[in-house]
Amino acid sequence: MTRQMEASAPARAGVAHIRGIGANRAQFVLQALQVFFVGLIIGMERAVLPTVARDFGVAPGAFLFLASFVLSFGIVKGALNLVAGSFADHFGRKPVLVAGWIAAIPIPLLIWNAQDWWWIVAANVFLGISQGFTWTMTVTSQIDLAGSHQRGLAVGINEATGYAAVGLAGAGAALFAAMVGAREALFIMGIVTIILAFIGLLGIRDTLAWVKVEHAEAGNAAPHDHTLDLRAIFVKFSFHDKVGRAICQGGIVNKIADTLVWVMFPLFFKAHGAGLVEIGWLTGAYAMVWGISQPWTGHLGDQIGRRSPVIAGFFLLAAGIALTAAGRGASLWLPAVVIMGVGMALLYPNLIAAMSDRAAPLIRGKALGTYRYWRDTGYAIGALLLGLVAQFEQATRPTLWLTAGLVGASGIWLWRVLPRG
Repeated sequence: MTRQMEASAPARAGVAHIRGIGANRAQFVLQALQVFFVGLIIGMERAVLPTVARDFGVAPGAFLFLASFVLSFGIVKGALNLVAGSFADHFGRKPVLVAGWIAAIPIPLLIWNAQDWWWIVAANVFLGISQGFTWTMTVTSQIDLAGSHQRGLAVGINEATGYAAVGLAGAGAALFAAMVGAREALFIMGIVTIILAFIGLLGIRDTLAWVKVEHAEAGNAAPHDHTLDLRAIFVKFSFHDKVGRAICQGGIVNKIADTLVWVMFPLFFKAHGAGLVEIGWLTGAYAMVWGISQPWTGHLGDQIGRRSPVIAGFFLLAAGIALTAAGRGASLWLPAVVIMGVGMALLYPNLIAAMSDRAAPLIRGKALGTYRYWRDTGYAIGALLLGLVAQFEQATRPTLWLTAGLVGASGIWLWRVLPRG
């Protein structure tokens, strides 16, 4: 494990900003706890809301209207990811993290008081703001704290913690909703999670000081990209840099796949006889496998390079979606969603780490914000695309086959472009 000492005076007297997960264990764990709470907030919705949408006035077969709550989430979260990266590089990581939790407060209140589906759409606007700030800051902070050869591991731990929470919350919320009702379950879980998150914020330190030390240590060897503004960085990694462009499209497509799980899987399973609790466990199993596998898959990327795990992940994800579409019951759906989870675990942390590898320390927030903008805009693209297809076909199965094809094609693009080694 590489540990590098601060070259300049520490921001806090007597504290050396040594990089490395072990050297920053306490702060790293506190950031992981934050992302666990972030995952709980988004996870509690995933298995419950699509299956009870009729209670909020969504007519059967109105797939595009149903998907509007993910559309609003994706548009807002994508934009806020980009803004969050710029704010984080300028003001620091912690203020943005705090702002994200403040934005979360209306979510359970809107769900509790919802008169129709537009209230849920509004709740997901705040969810997009909150997630754009909170999750972006936790992963950026953990990369800041880690050594340069631990970025994949840091991202893996972050995403593992968050998506394990997504899976647990999905299964738990479905069970809780079956007991007390969807509205009540989501309100209670949301309020409790937000309170715990604010308590956890008390021990968080801003990691921008570690970034400045890393930049100072690099000296003349540091890339000069730190002189670029947000617009230039966005254009560079989105369009001019062919590897960055491929990474961004991969982010979009994997979120289209996640939108499929969020919106269409519950409807698909329900149409084939699955109950709310079974749906919760199926969607939760996907997220939990995705989550708990990522420390290993992120570390694997540190050891063998990002390319192989990313490509294998896309092909496994496509295979799992196709297997789900071909299945008729849980005996096939369960192994299919497990395969999907393994695929996501391989590609997800290594795409983020691949973008981080291409960015100078002082623009890391902006570069990751650019990637996360495109990635989470994939939620909006997925909601619109899959909603339109399901609306036209009046069935969910075609959306599964379409997504499997898109994921496979994205894997081929990355196979052609990502550098070896």
